[in-house]
Amino acid sequence: MERPLLVYTTFPDVDTALSIGETLVRDRLIACINILPGMISLYAWQGEIERGHEAVAILKTRKALQAEVHEALKTRHPYDTPAIFFIEPTGADGDTMAWLLAETVSD
Repeated sequence: MERPLLVYTTFPDVDTALSIGETLVRDRLIACINILPGMISLYAWQGEIERGHEAVAILKTRKALQAEVHEALKTRHPYDTPAIFFIEPTGADGDTMAWLLAETVSD
């Protein structure tokens, strides 16, 4: 049985998130991307404390596409080391899951 998968990542700006997200939706690797602009990040990077403005993105896909989505993000992402986290929900609303499966490619 197919399972839902959420992918959390950040982008340097909304336009980058929209561009990459649209490509992944068109390629049917994800059904949706939610973009939350205006995040301020404070993080350790190469021995320094950095801060910057970013956009958070949550991508909705199916577990079976995890490797393909991961590769697509790594290939297209402008960061050297993008934060990419895979979150496996314990379930999903039936109608939401049907939509998710209809909008993404199957194996």
